[in-house]
Amino acid sequence: MNMFRFLGVLMGIAVRTGSPLSLNLAEPVWRQFSGEILRPADLTEIDRDYVAGLLCIRDMDDDPKVFDTLELPFATPSAKGHEISLSTRYIKITPQNRHEYIKLALSYRLHEFDEQVKAVRDGMSKVIPVPLLSLFSASELQAMVCGSPDIPLGLLKSVASYKGVEATSNLVTWFWEVMEEFSNQERSLFLRFVWGRTRLPRTIADFRGRDFVLQVLDKYNPPDNFLPESYTCFFLLKMPRYTCKAILQEKLKYAIHFCKSIDSDEYARVAIGEPTETTGSEDSDIESVASHNFFN
Repeated sequence: MNMFRFLGVLMGIAVRTGSPLSLNLAEPVWRQFSGEILRPADLTEIDRDYVAGLLCIRDMDDDPKVFDTLELPFATPSAKGHEISLSTRYIKITPQNRHEYIKLALSYRLHEFDEQVKAVRDGMSKVIPVPLLSLFSASELQAMVCGSPDIPLGLLKSVASYKGVEATSNLVTWFWEVMEEFSNQERSLFLRFVWGRTRLPRTIADFRGRDFVLQVLDKYNPPDNFLPESYTCFFLLKMPRYTCKAILQEKLKYAIHFCKSIDSDEYARVAIGEPTETTGSEDSDIESVASHNFFN
């Protein structure tokens, strides 16, 4: 549990200092962190097949022979794949106890990680007043911890400063035009290249006086043969005095896509082999499970 508490401390620091963390967690996890109650539909974000299996049991024929043939245990798999017995009264699922089974199975999975969630919240409480988290939705808490997944250029421009070049020069104009043309994913790659992170803080105040510095140097000769350089500790981009917008775009794109050595997470993703929605009718079925008095 200590690692979960430590994660909570890091999340609290991220909120307190405005330094976003790169945490790709499912929405139900953020709902739990903010103190919200999970619904059966939330399970589809974590284990889509699990809810589908419960729906199948709910809709099975009432013929006891069908259940006897299948011999479904009155147990459920945990997130780790272990079989968890849900009752000492029943061994197998029957037409008579299947609704109780669904109720207990849902309850188990919805509360399976309560202990870990509590540990994370305990860690956050060391840095920020956790009771105040109930004032925020899951998406708002995620934004406070991780920043916005959208990269607003207006916010980046507002904290930009320039060295070796005027803010009104053609080179600066080309740079921002290229940034405007970038997709949100490319802007995220740009941030990782120049700052070692993939999201911006939520507001100007959260930058805490850290400016994005664009420095143009004349030492690169000929300039069009060189790539830009970044110093992530200083949020600094050093750039040759490119002769046209097309060259600037080409060199900057190459740098953000192929110069990733600053990002240690990239090595982790390669090491674990990480690969670089629910329909309306399914949603309706899931909600019908929740509304079948299973939690009453």
